[in-house]
Parts: sequence; structure tokens; C-alpha cells
Amino acid sequence: MNKNLLNNKIFITGGTGYIGSRLITVLIKNEFEIFALTRKGSEKKLPSGCNVIFGNALDSSDFENQIRPCETYIHLIGTAHPGPWKGNEFKKVDLISVQQAVPAALNSGVRHFIYLSVAHPAPVMKDYTDVRLKGEDLIIKSGINASFIRPWYVTGPGHYWPNLFIPVYKFLELIPSTRDTARRLSLVKINQILSCIVYAVKNPSNGIKIFDVKDIKKF
Repeated sequence: MNKNLLNNKIFITGGTGYIGSRLITVLIKNEFEIFALTRKGSEKKLPSGCNVIFGNALDSSDFENQIRPCETYIHLIGTAHPGPWKGNEFKKVDLISVQQAVPAALNSGVRHFIYLSVAHPAPVMKDYTDVRLKGEDLIIKSGINASFIRPWYVTGPGHYWPNLFIPVYKFLELIPSTRDTARRLSLVKINQILSCIVYAVKNPSNGIKIFDVKDIKKF
């Protein structure tokens, strides 16, 4: 990363989650200083070596004054184990959290916002993709430089069961009418998405940069 562009301090939400807890460890190994937002009682779920920031991700007044001097903000907040039946949770957690995060980041001098979004379109998860696209739109309209990370499903320890569908994906990729959908909604590995986010951190965007599944799978 060009040290003249951004400092090494990163504010992160969702750091106790499946991706976030692993990402913090990787970022610390890459000599970044992490400030992780968490509710009281959940701090033990955070990896050692990060600065713990107590607060509610759904209320920016709880944490806005603790973002500075971070110039990178990574937003990983989301409903656990998303499913088509969790539409209300997506609106109450995923959407409200990004609505709180973006203005707080802007007011605090953040220069690069990294947003964990989702691959789309995906009719079976329409409520989920709609909320994530609203988050992207909010970020775009804010004018902040941002990177959108758009996986579909991330496989890894405890999340290997989707690998059973790999033969199905390969079959669908052979059919012209389903090829694009199969590739757009294909699986990515946990190490791939971690590497992708670290790359985005080290190479801050000028404007909006999108990392789709095909981009994530290159890492």
C-alpha cells in the first residue's frame, strides 16, 4: 500500500463474525492496526492484538467519535446465516448498520470504505440482495471512495457443505443458458475472500471498485 495515501489504522465492524475474526488476524500480520467495534460481552470473540471499541453498530452515536484516526473502514455487519425467510432482519440489521456507518465514516475523515456486499441478481435471496444494493447505492451517493466485495457463499472450516454442489455448478456451466448464473453465484474460499479484502485495503480505490466472484476467485 502507498503509505502516502492512507495510514495503517483500520476501523472494522463485524469483527467477531466468520470472515471478520479471520480478517483481523490477517490484517494484524500485515502490520495494520485494527480498531474493532463490538458489543460488551462479545469482546472475547475478537482475535488478540486488536483495539476493542465498545458500541452498537446500529447507532452511530455510539461509535462515531472513536473512528478517527482510522482512514479505512471495513463494514462486515450482517445477519448471521442469511436465508430467504430473514427479510425483516436484513432491513433491521444489514441496512440500518450501513446507514449508520457511512455518514459516521465521512464525518470522521475515512477515505476508503470497504463494504461486504453480495453477488446478484439472485431471485431466491431477493430481500438480501436488495438490502445490499441499497447499501451500495448509499455509499455511491455519499461520494466516499469505496470497494465493494461481492461473494455469494464463502466456504471454509465449518462451512464446507456447499462443496457438495460443485459438480452441479460444473454441469450448469456447460449449459449456455445457465453458464453466467452458475459463474456469478459460484463458491469462493475463505482464503480467497480474505486475500481479496487485504488487497482492497492495500490498494484503495479512487471512486468505486467492485470485486465480483470472478475477481475474488483470482486470489
